[in-house]
Amino acid sequence: MKSITVFCGSSFGSDAIFKDQAVLLGQTLAQQDIQLVYGGADVGLMGAVADGALQEGGKVIGVLPRFLQSKEIAHTRLTELIVVETMHERKTKMNELCDGVIVLPGGYGTLEEFFEMITWAQLGLHQKPIGILNIDGFYNDLIKLVQNMVEKGFLKQVNKEMLLISDSVNELLEKMRNYKAPAVGKWISKEEV
Repeated sequence: MKSITVFCGSSFGSDAIFKDQAVLLGQTLAQQDIQLVYGGADVGLMGAVADGALQEGGKVIGVLPRFLQSKEIAHTRLTELIVVETMHERKTKMNELCDGVIVLPGGYGTLEEFFEMITWAQLGLHQKPIGILNIDGFYNDLIKLVQNMVEKGFLKQVNKEMLLISDSVNELLEKMRNYKAPAVGKWISKEEV
C-alpha cells in the first residue's frame, strides 16, 4: 500500500484519545512511507491526522470541495491540495488516489464516505481494503448493526468480513496489507435467504 485515504471528523470529539490516535495514525503512515489522502481541512481529526503525517515528513494530499474552503479551513502545509466542485467529486478523487481506506471517528459525513466506499467494494467497483480504527469502542454499535444486517438477511457474511476492524493502528495496517477481496457478488438469491 502506497497511499491510504482517511475519512474522519472535522471535530475532535469528546475525548483526547481520538485526537491522539489520529495523530498516531498520521505519524505511522509517514513512517511506513504511505501517502495520506484526506479531506484537506486543518480542523478536528482531519487536521490532526494530517499534522501527524507532516511531523514525520510524510506526503499528504488534501481533497476539498470549493464550498467548504471557508467552513473547514484548508490546511496550508500540505504536499498538495486538490480543490473540487462537489462532495461526490471529492470521494471519487480520494478513491482514485488511494490503495485503501481507514475510517476514524466522525459524524454523518464520515459515515456517508465510509458507506459509499464499502458499497463500491461490495459491488466490485474496487478491491481495496477498508479499515475501521475503532478508537475507544467508538464503532462498537455500528459493528453490531452490521452483524444484525447479516442475521436479518440483508448482508452476506462474506461482505461483513470485508470490514477490517482494530483498535490498533499497526494491527489494522497489517490486516489491510493481507486483505483479499471476496470473489462473490453482492446479490443474494432467494435460495440464500
